[in-house]
Formats: sequence, structure tokens, C-alpha cells
Amino acid sequence: MATHSGFGGPDHGFDLDALPLRERKKIQTGIRLWRTAVGLFAERGFDQVSVAEIAAAAEVSKMTVFNYFPTKEDLVMGPMEQHLDEPARVVRERAPGTSAVVALREHFLAALERFDPSTGLSDDPVVLNVVRVIHQTPALLMRATAGFDQKAQTLLAAELLAQDRAHDELTARVAAAQLLAARLTLTGENQRRMLAGERAADSLDAALDATRRAFALVERGLGDYCADTP
Repeated sequence: MATHSGFGGPDHGFDLDALPLRERKKIQTGIRLWRTAVGLFAERGFDQVSVAEIAAAAEVSKMTVFNYFPTKEDLVMGPMEQHLDEPARVVRERAPGTSAVVALREHFLAALERFDPSTGLSDDPVVLNVVRVIHQTPALLMRATAGFDQKAQTLLAAELLAQDRAHDELTARVAAAQLLAARLTLTGENQRRMLAGERAADSLDAALDATRRAFALVERGLGDYCADTP
């Protein structure tokens, strides 16, 4: 199962230095909790670590942990699930005249160039720990599947339907399924390479080529679908 992620932690991509001190400290605490939890889960296994142990390791109260992450699973999945609406957002914000296929392909290619963890092409140790923990924990793997195979697809299909002049619900659902399947397949292959010990920089060219090939396969079927704005 391929997994996307806000693997850098629950920082929402903000420039921390530009934020007020109180907000900056809040985000930094969330990142510390997340990284502490991931480290413990990777070392001992998700089911063998309690929230109380995470709190003690991070030098905060158990209640503080739950204030940031309502459930134990959220300590792993929360940052990832910030990205569930990303494919729909990319389609919604694409340039006029750009098809859904091209918009999502270019977005993924650009993310690969940044070694964005959401593409799977990241050899950061914390990122790899998250991937391992998810793959080794059935409850987390099930949640990842439900989120990225179902919720993200539903959101993308709704956006495609809104952009489709013909308002063809079946085509929107099929298109969303194909586009996300391409992304998930690419992400899964990149994760496999990273877990096997390859360096992200050494795998970049192959990942870029695979992305172009995968989206070309989708494009042959979808063509200029959603190229025009309503």
C-alpha cells in the first residue's frame, strides 16, 4: 500500500519564523510529539508503545498529547491526512486550458524534484520510519487505504464532476480512480526503492521517467478530459 504524507511533521508547510511566538511554539510542540512517537513506534512497534510513554519521552502531559493528536493512530496518520484533498486542489487550481491529467502529472513531477515525501521519493530516516510503521501495523495500513484509496478519490471525483461541462458522474469517478491509481502506484514503487536502501538522488531520473510513462498511459484514455473550464 502506497502512502502519501506530510511526513515532515504537523507544520502545515508554514514558515515558522514568520509566525507569532505562541503559534510557533504550538507547531513546534506538535512536531516534537510526532517525531517522538514515530521514533518509539519504529523502535518497539506501534502496539507496544503507549501514549503515556510518548508523553513522558516528549516531556509533556498525556493530556497535551491528546490535545494535539486525538487518537494514538493520529500520531502517525494525522500529518499524512492533511494531503487527502491535494489531488482535488491541484485540479481546482490548475491553469486555464490545462487538463486534469497534465495538472496532476506536473504537480507530481515537481514534487519529485523536491524529494517531497508525499511522492515516496525520500530517504529521510523519519520518513522511512513512518512508512515502515504503517506497513507493519494492520490498523494503520487499513486507515491509509481507506483515506487515500477512498476519501481522496471521492474528493477528486467531486472536483472533476464540478469541472465537467457534461456533468458525467461515471466518467468523473473512473477518471479519479485512474489518476489516483497512477499516483499510488508511483509512490509505492518509490517507497519500495527507498526501503531497499536506494538514495533518493540516485533514483530521481528513474522516478521522473516512470511518472511520465504512467500519466501517459492515463492520458491516452482520458485525453483532454476537463481541459476546459466551465
